[in-house]
Amino acid sequence: MYEYDVFISYRRADHVVPAWVHTHFHPRLTEMLDLHLSREVRVFCDEHVGGGARWPDQVRKALSHTRILVPVCSPKYFYDEWCLAEWYTMAKREELAGTVRNLIYPVIFCDSKNFPDWAHERRMQDFRPWAKSYEHFQFAPAYLDFHDEVTRIAEELEELIELAPEWQPDWPLLTPTPAPPPASRLPRF
Repeated sequence: MYEYDVFISYRRADHVVPAWVHTHFHPRLTEMLDLHLSREVRVFCDEHVGGGARWPDQVRKALSHTRILVPVCSPKYFYDEWCLAEWYTMAKREELAGTVRNLIYPVIFCDSKNFPDWAHERRMQDFRPWAKSYEHFQFAPAYLDFHDEVTRIAEELEELIELAPEWQPDWPLLTPTPAPPPASRLPRF
């Protein structure tokens, strides 16, 4: 069964993109989707993974039980093995669904000219004018335009969520091989 309507995918190693996702994009998208759906919306963002939880397991489980992937794209997104695994997982699900289903709804955070060609095959929503990660951006006049754009994409996502294929327990889940633990930095005696 589905647990989430949307999975927000972004490169976590950056500072600016996660700050924007957590401060502005995730709260507004959740709020606007909740207004448009007749049931309570569930949006997965990795900030909800609790302390001590096995992060890779939580991400895999959430991705396998999500209807739509919303990648927040930056050039480095397409070199991150976790981001690519999330994108490829949903692309494979689109393929297996057998009909034209859009399960990936990318948004541009910055610099789309350096994205791979295959990423440009999808229509992306341009959020570059509002890619401000600092918290006080929400008090700027431009935030109203940001809010309007999030409202618009929430309306499009509502339709995609309703058209998502029935959940299948055997959908493939592509994830990178965990990296080995780092070598100890303790001095040897």
